[in-house]
Amino acid sequence: MTYQLKAIGKVKNDENGTFIQLEPEYIPGLQALEGFSHINVFWWFSDCDNDADRNELQTEQPYKGAPEVMGVFATRSPSRPNPIALTASEIINIDFTNGIIRVTFIDANDNTPVLDIKPYTPSFDRVETPGVPVWCSEWPKSTEASGYFDWGQVFKF
Repeated sequence: MTYQLKAIGKVKNDENGTFIQLEPEYIPGLQALEGFSHINVFWWFSDCDNDADRNELQTEQPYKGAPEVMGVFATRSPSRPNPIALTASEIINIDFTNGIIRVTFIDANDNTPVLDIKPYTPSFDRVETPGVPVWCSEWPKSTEASGYFDWGQVFKF
């Protein structure tokens, strides 16, 4: 079976911040997005799309205090069978005419392909009492807090 994906736009980073620039044919898809404070952005780890990264199923301890060997599905690593990423991003504003969504943050590089956008809705996207292993239990409890967290104390690279 084959699957076909088509980028709907790109992540852009410039002197004014970060935004998603939609391809013109997808701009009508922004209709009624106003009012949502956040979006879930599905993007392609294009910088890590190669045979070696797609075949890496285990990695040596990427986080301090984590198990010595971890399966890729227990990490947020870009090295995975299908290099798909998901980021919940806060919307700053939307230019409905030009297909631009300015966001506060997305952990994607400039020109990264965007595969899809969905509104963040607490009824589907929020877990009130998530469980995590002890080794990452001291990590921030929200994306907002993550922005101020010293991730250098967590990652081993």
